[in-house]
Amino acid sequence: EAAALLPVLLAQEEELQFLRFTNDDALTLGTRLVTLAKEKTPYKGITVAITRNGQLLFHHAMQGTTVDNENWIRRKTNTTVRLQHSSYYIGRLLATKDQTEMEQSYKVPTADYACHGGAFPLIIKDVGCVGAIVASGLKQDEDHALVVQAIREMIADQ
Repeated sequence: EAAALLPVLLAQEEELQFLRFTNDDALTLGTRLVTLAKEKTPYKGITVAITRNGQLLFHHAMQGTTVDNENWIRRKTNTTVRLQHSSYYIGRLLATKDQTEMEQSYKVPTADYACHGGAFPLIIKDVGCVGAIVASGLKQDEDHALVVQAIREMIADQ
């Protein structure tokens, strides 16, 4: 299952690239993420964050979230920014090696990095990964799908 997902996840990263990404774009995308989360899972608390070049451009913690969600956001962001792939891709890649944590393959502490879905690289076409778009609060595949849907919709509207 994990191996079959890898090409799909890589294709998403190839497809979902912005031509530009301003602070106002972060507000638009972040608001879209929050709206989608409320529509899809009205009874679950989700935290979303968008960073670019180390700067937090958007953050919202819905009712029902805790500081644990903040920690997941930080750890997933670290993974995506360092490895320039979605945290879900990294987790599925490790699963093909029967690994569940990043310490063995990447020599990074679990306290600071997470290989669970929810962080997607903020990719500028012909530039590369400049940040992360992250959700925390659902199952990892749902966090990932939520972020992908929001990015896909925003790019379609640009």
